[in-house]
Amino acid sequence: MRRLEGWAPLALARATWGASAPLAAVWWGLVLVRSVLPAGLTLGLGSLVSAIAGGRTITGPLVLVGACFALLSMSSPIHTQVGSILGDATSGWLQAQLTEACSDPAGIGHLERPGLADELVMARDFDLGITGPPLAVALGFISAGLVELGGGIALTLVLGTVIWWAPLVIGGAWLSTHWLLRESSVWTSRTDADVMNEQRHADYAYRLAVEAHPAKEMRVFGLGEWTVDRFARRRRRLVDLQWNAMRLRQRSLLAVFAVLGVAHAVVLVPLISSAISGDVSLARLVVGAQALMGASALAVGGFAWALEGAAQPVQVVERLRTRMAAEGALGRAQQAPTVAVDGLPTAEIRFENVGFTYPSGGAPVYSNLDLTIPAGRSLAIVGRNGAGKTTLVKLLCRLYDPTSGAITVDGHDLKTFDVEAWRARVTVVFQDFVRFELSLRRNVVLDGGSVDDADLERLLAVAGANGLARLDQPLSKAQPGGTDLSGGQWQRVALARALCSVHLGAGVVILDEPTAQLDVRGEAEIFERLLAATAGCTTILISHRFSTVRHADHIVVVEDGLVVEQGSHADLM
Repeated sequence: MRRLEGWAPLALARATWGASAPLAAVWWGLVLVRSVLPAGLTLGLGSLVSAIAGGRTITGPLVLVGACFALLSMSSPIHTQVGSILGDATSGWLQAQLTEACSDPAGIGHLERPGLADELVMARDFDLGITGPPLAVALGFISAGLVELGGGIALTLVLGTVIWWAPLVIGGAWLSTHWLLRESSVWTSRTDADVMNEQRHADYAYRLAVEAHPAKEMRVFGLGEWTVDRFARRRRRLVDLQWNAMRLRQRSLLAVFAVLGVAHAVVLVPLISSAISGDVSLARLVVGAQALMGASALAVGGFAWALEGAAQPVQVVERLRTRMAAEGALGRAQQAPTVAVDGLPTAEIRFENVGFTYPSGGAPVYSNLDLTIPAGRSLAIVGRNGAGKTTLVKLLCRLYDPTSGAITVDGHDLKTFDVEAWRARVTVVFQDFVRFELSLRRNVVLDGGSVDDADLERLLAVAGANGLARLDQPLSKAQPGGTDLSGGQWQRVALARALCSVHLGAGVVILDEPTAQLDVRGEAEIFERLLAATAGCTTILISHRFSTVRHADHIVVVEDGLVVEQGSHADLM
C-alpha cells in the first residue's frame, strides 16, 4: 500500500486534487476525452469508407469525423491553459504544505537537522526549474504524454474489432518497452545523496552570485570567477548524474526493436492476407491499419521524465510533513496538568542538572548544568564563543527540550506550561535577529500587538532607534519608498522590538549579544536605558565580554557547559 501511495501518477493526482478539485477534475477529464477522440476518429473514418463503398449516405459518418476532428483541434489549447493554471495552483498548494510542515512543530529541531536539509532544499526550490520544468510547464508535457498513452490503449482496443487477438500482441509488445527501457527515460535518483549534495552546492553558489547580501565580499575578495566556476562544476555534475542514470543501453534497444518487429509482423501478415483474400473489407482494413499505427503511442514516450519530476516534490513534501512533525515535536511532563504562566516567574528560573545534545549528534553542549536565575533581577551570562550561551537561550524559549534534567519556573517544570503561553511571557533579541522587509512599525510591533504612536515613539527612543525612519516607512529599498539601515541601526530596531514585547506583557527578557554592532559609547548608553526600561522583569544578558554586562545585578561565567564562576562585576574583576 505504501508503495502504491508513492506511485508518481497517484502522488501527482493527490497534489492536483488538493490544490483545486474543480480544475483537477477538468484537467483529468480532458485527458480522458482527448484519449478516446483518436479512436472515435478512426471508427468514424471506417464508417465513412464503408458508407462510400456501400453507396449509403455519408452524413452521419462525416458528422462523427468532423466532430472528433474539431474536438481534437480545440481541446489541446484548452487543456494546455488549464494545465498551466492547475500547475501554478499545485505549486502554491505544495508551498503552503511545506510552509505548514516547517512552521507547525513547536520546536526547531526539524529545521536545524542536517539530515533534512537536502530534502528541504529540493522541496523549497522545486519550481525554480533547476532539476526540471516548473509544474505549470510540466503539466503540459504530462497531459500530452497521458493523452498519447490513453489514445494508444483506446486504438489498441479498436484494433481488436478487426483481429480479436491483436491487442494482446501489439499492446504487450509496446508496453514491454516501458520495462525494457525503464532506466533510460526517467531520472529516478533525484533524492539520492549524491544528487542532493550537488544540488545543495549548486544552489549555494547560485545564491552567492545573485543575492545582494554577499555582494560586497564577493567583489572585494574577487570571488566572482570562483563562484561561477563552482556553480558550473556542480551543475555539470548534476547533468552527468542524470545522464548516467538515464543513458540508453544498446542491448535494451536491440531487444525493443526485435520485440516490436516480431509483434507487427504477427499482426500485419494475417491482416494483409485477409484484405487480399477479401475476408476483411476496405473499411476494416482502414480501421485496422490506423489503429495499428496509433498503438505506437503505448511506447515509453517523452512524458515519463516530466511525470516523475512533477511527482518528486509531492513525495518529498509528504515525507517532510511526517518527519518534521516528529523532529520538531516537544515533550510534555507526564501526568502533569497544564500550569498557568500569568505573572511568572515570581521567584526563580532554575536549570537542574540539565544535559543537552543536539538531535543531529555531536558532543553534549551541557552535561550537568545547574543555574539559578532570580526573578525580577538582571543576570548576565558570560563565556567564550562555543560555551553554550545561545543554546541556553533556545532552551529557555523552549525551542528545544533538555536531553536530561529539567528547567523549572517557580518550581514548575517548563514542560507543564502551554508553549505559546510561555513564549508570550518571553521576549528575545537573538544574535541573528530577523530583519523583516516591513515598515518600522511592523518591525517593532509584531503581528497581534497594538501600540499607539506615542508609546511606540517612546520605546524607539529608549532603544536609540528614534529618527531612523518614519513609522510606516518600509525598511527595505526593495519596497516602494523604503530605506536601508546599517547593522547597528537594525540592532536598535531589534531592541525596540523586545521593549515593545515588555510593554505588551512579557516578563522575561533575554538579550543575546544585544549590542554587538554598536560602538562603545552607544553600548553603555543603551544598556543603561534597557535595564531601566526592563526594571521588574527577569532580564538575562548574554555576552562574551565583561565590559558589556558590568551593570547587571549578577554575573555567571559559563565554560564547557558548566558554571565556573559567579558574582558581581566587582567580585569577578
